[in-house]
Amino acid sequence: MNCIILLWLFPVVFAGKSPRLKFTVHDPPGFHFMKPENYTTVYHQAGSHILYVGGQAVIYLLAFSDKEVKNTQIPVTVDENVKQACSRRSDLPEVECANYITVIQRVNDSLLVCGTNAGSPKCWLLVNNTVLTNITGSDMKISPSDISPPNPSQRSFSLSVDGNLYSALSAAGGQAGSIRRTFGSRKLLKSDRKWLQNTQFAGAAVIPESQKHKEEIYFFFSEHNRTADVDEEPYKARVGRICLVDEGTTKTDTWTTFLKARVMCGLLNSSQQYNYIQQAFVLTAHENRTGVIYGLFSNAWNTTVVCAYSIEEIDQDFSTSKLKGTTVARPRTCIPKTVTPLSSRDLDVIKDYPEIEKVMRPVGGVPLNLPTDDRFTQVAADTVLAVNDEHYSVLYLGTENGKVLKVLHTIEEAFIISQYSLFHNEGPVTAMTIDSQEGYLYVGTAMEVQRLPLADCSRYGDTCRECILSRDPYCGWEASKKRCTAIPPGYNISTGTIIQSLDQSNSSVCGEAAARKSTTPKEVLVEPDGLVLLPCPVRSYHATYRWEKDKCIKRYSCSILDDFCVLATTPELPLKEGVFRCMSIENDHKEEVVSFRLVFNGGPLSASLASTLGPSLLLAAATLWLL
Repeated sequence: MNCIILLWLFPVVFAGKSPRLKFTVHDPPGFHFMKPENYTTVYHQAGSHILYVGGQAVIYLLAFSDKEVKNTQIPVTVDENVKQACSRRSDLPEVECANYITVIQRVNDSLLVCGTNAGSPKCWLLVNNTVLTNITGSDMKISPSDISPPNPSQRSFSLSVDGNLYSALSAAGGQAGSIRRTFGSRKLLKSDRKWLQNTQFAGAAVIPESQKHKEEIYFFFSEHNRTADVDEEPYKARVGRICLVDEGTTKTDTWTTFLKARVMCGLLNSSQQYNYIQQAFVLTAHENRTGVIYGLFSNAWNTTVVCAYSIEEIDQDFSTSKLKGTTVARPRTCIPKTVTPLSSRDLDVIKDYPEIEKVMRPVGGVPLNLPTDDRFTQVAADTVLAVNDEHYSVLYLGTENGKVLKVLHTIEEAFIISQYSLFHNEGPVTAMTIDSQEGYLYVGTAMEVQRLPLADCSRYGDTCRECILSRDPYCGWEASKKRCTAIPPGYNISTGTIIQSLDQSNSSVCGEAAARKSTTPKEVLVEPDGLVLLPCPVRSYHATYRWEKDKCIKRYSCSILDDFCVLATTPELPLKEGVFRCMSIENDHKEEVVSFRLVFNGGPLSASLASTLGPSLLLAAATLWLL
């Protein structure tokens, strides 16, 4: 007689709101701060295994390896006179009378470090990763207050390009915010006060171009919405841009190429909009003005979403859109210095009309469909060349409870590959930086820093089906070695044998390898009238799970306990002797996960479990079997 089964309802109802896989990872080496570092700045150079973390009065040099993290701490103390002056000011909280490192950037061969210095910003050069020296000589034209904010809660971003430093400081203390070229050999320029309205910056990135003089920097920020009604949000999200060749004019030290545009993130033609941009991450192709911008947005209820934007479309809009508020022609932008200078009329237009009419909207018109209740705090992304010679985007999203989500983004969908729990102390992810060259993601909270491999293929299992269903662009099934492996650099699709299927969850590409043999039942001795708990590990949160029994006609419920689908006896449904098999079903493929043979006390029992166990011990012991 066929077995009648009861589906476990949890994955049926909630699978769409879950990552497919969940991993708890405490095995990689990490670093634990001795005290909470609530304000940090992070710098990492691609190809290096050293992470610089600026904290309160200290720079941490963290050298990562597979086995350990070696740390060197460089103290950055406050000038005593400045500290005393800060302490006498009643308008400053005690926390601001310390030195918080806000900038660590490599400019040419020097590592520039700046800090709040008890409300009086100061900058140094870090020499040989050991000694901080004061900036002297020709570099004295630098103004630290233009690079570093005076207090740690004031958001700022710095970007080093071709030996020059570009700095964006958010509004605070009556200052409107600014975008400046602050350090280097070229002319130091700044934004006009008219252009930015109570600005809060969210990021900056270089937009490369094969013609060097056309390269730009995009700045992402939110600014005060002066025209907002009572029931409207007080912010508007923006993208601004400047040309790297901009040298201002002989008479002014302001940008001549600054433009900004409104950025929308929400449902099209709907009041459901996310108007505050918290962070932006830019993926670009080398020497090609293409790629994707991922923006992390929030609304008045602190709900977060991610919107993706085409760099090509934004570039086209900046190049062709009319200026908002005027019908005059646009001044030329991104032109070499040798071209005829701008007229006074052009300069007036630049100063008075910085915004274009065109509104930037996300790819597909709506935010990414990320079916999760997590609140995001950080975003990073990578471009991966898959075995089909196509490029795929992979997002990493840090959450408020210290998790990291790994997401495959294609034209059709956003698919949550996995969730990582990396930290011993739960807290918001405050920093993320990615090294595509070496293949690592660095993730930080106020208490810890961890490193996660981008190609974490071995965690997906030891079968072709498990590997393929992960839909991880970094990984594929190597049939000759029967393992889930990272796609090697320079992989040749014409001669290679690695299997992938990324555009849909399709394990049929595995052929006969997709079939999984029956498991060997683990024998369990129980009392005839005792409580029995049989655990089945949840390998995929996008699958449904059910228990089957040889020749049964009963319905057996499946309950959630941690990461297990647990079969339990009830007075109405007592379990009988026999073999119970846990089955998972995903994309119409049925697979046996684990099986148990129940033997009542007094019956024959093999040596696999030779003692009678209480229900809690039975569950614990059976769980250990499966690990």
